[in-house]
Amino acid sequence: MPEEDKKTDEDKPQSHDEETQRIETTKQDPIVGDMMMHIKVYSPYKVYYDDDAQSISAVNTTGPFDILPKHHNFLTLLEPCDLVVRDKTHEQRIRISRGVMHVKADKVVVFLDV
Repeated sequence: MPEEDKKTDEDKPQSHDEETQRIETTKQDPIVGDMMMHIKVYSPYKVYYDDDAQSISAVNTTGPFDILPKHHNFLTLLEPCDLVVRDKTHEQRIRISRGVMHVKADKVVVFLDV
C-alpha cells in the first residue's frame, strides 16, 4: 500500500457527540455506485439523520443486515446496535437501544426509542 494511502488515527475526525459519529471515507461501493435512497432516522425529540445516502446497516433478531437502493419493501424491529449510514464520502454511526425500520420505494425510515 503506498504511503499516501495509509491513514493514521490523527487523520480521522474526532466525534464531539457520543451518540453519533461521522467518519470520512473515500472509497465508492462498486455495487451501489451513484444510486441513492432517502434515509430518515429520528426519535420523538431529535432527528439524527435526514438526507440521501447509499446504504444503512443495522441489527435485528436475525443478525446484522444492510439496506441498499432498490431494496424490497421491508419492516423490522431493531436490536441495540450502531446504525451505520453511508453516503458518497461519509459514514455516520448512530448508537441505538431499539427502533423500527421501514423500507419502501428507496425511502428508509427508522423510528427510535419506541
